[in-house]
Amino acid sequence: MAKVRLILDTRKSSKNTVSELYPIALRVFHIKPRIIRLPYQTSISGWDSNSFCLKRSVLVNKGLDCSKINQILYDKFHTARSLINELGDGIQYMDVDTLVTEIKNKWQEQISPELKSKMSNGLMLRDWGQVIIERKRKINKPSSAQWYLSGIKAFIKFNDNQDIRLDQLNVSMLKDFQIDKESRGVKPNSISSHMRAIRAIYNAAINEDRIKVAKNPFHRYKIPSSNQTKKKAISKEDFLNIRKLKYEEGSALWHTKNYALIMFNCRGMNLIDLVKLKKSNVRQGRIFYGRSKTSDPLSVKLTSELQEILSHYLKGKSDDDFLFPANYDGSTAKYEKYKTIRRRVNERLKIIASDAGIEQHFTTYSIRHSWATIAKFMGISTAIISEGLGHSSLKTTEIYLKRFDNTTLDEANELIVA
Repeated sequence: MAKVRLILDTRKSSKNTVSELYPIALRVFHIKPRIIRLPYQTSISGWDSNSFCLKRSVLVNKGLDCSKINQILYDKFHTARSLINELGDGIQYMDVDTLVTEIKNKWQEQISPELKSKMSNGLMLRDWGQVIIERKRKINKPSSAQWYLSGIKAFIKFNDNQDIRLDQLNVSMLKDFQIDKESRGVKPNSISSHMRAIRAIYNAAINEDRIKVAKNPFHRYKIPSSNQTKKKAISKEDFLNIRKLKYEEGSALWHTKNYALIMFNCRGMNLIDLVKLKKSNVRQGRIFYGRSKTSDPLSVKLTSELQEILSHYLKGKSDDDFLFPANYDGSTAKYEKYKTIRRRVNERLKIIASDAGIEQHFTTYSIRHSWATIAKFMGISTAIISEGLGHSSLKTTEIYLKRFDNTTLDEANELIVA
């Protein structure tokens, strides 16, 4: 005989990584077990496993109408159990997945047409955001996943730690969020970043037909512009001074100096792309790699300086070996390792900058920004600079290397780093 039971789904895979709560579910057992998740969640301490209901006295359930939710849970459980009784002996000819479908259909029959219409748009920011985040993690885009997560946390915190139905977002709520953050002294760049993350999540839900809205609030609300950050470029003369520095071969500073010059020679290559390089990326007198941020394929001709530096790292390596001792496989699981590498490299760049007499703040990003700024001052067109950097916006990734071939970029690069 089939059985049903209300449970708190405490499997690790079911835990919401944003709220750290578990979903309440109906467990169906008919030869095989199945779980039907319900639109409610709580902590282990907030669930009464004996009475199969939310505990009113637990802090995590504060703000929830526990009486109403518990009644809904009981009704769903009672409806499922009644269906099983109605099916009687005929249930033996039904597999568990069919039974689950019939239970869901039975629940739907009890919902009014008006409520069904509202429920069709009942997608929550946290739940849908988690789908987007997991997609990014699966394709090893941990920084993008973190960007979405930060935006979700900021918006839910603003909403008194309550999740938000995506179809309930409106212009007034977006303005209130902006004003609330500004009143708390949050920087414009952070506000803009959070808002853009929410907009991306919202638009993804529309584009994938997960919600239907009469008006998109982001079409009428303008996200505040990010302030221009302080210029972080150093001059070409500064790079000449870095080249003159002498460090003990094999030392941390020696490697970091090499990394800086390699990134500069590679049209402002990002550090994350450098530490992922393997010997197989260097062939035919070029470095071939895909940008971690956009997955765009890039190719840079080896300058004479690049050839000299890389000769130290290519010795004794097979194609599958990482090129540099500071290496990262690009996985989400080891993203924390990369953040440690980045921090240590930036710490050493401060020392290198001091040794070279550079007064400006000098980081891995400074190298990228400097390449572009030096190119601009040398009269290189903005279009070529944009192509050379492989900008991360969707428009530039679509047109990357279509307007200019490698020869043009290589000539510009040789002129800049010569």
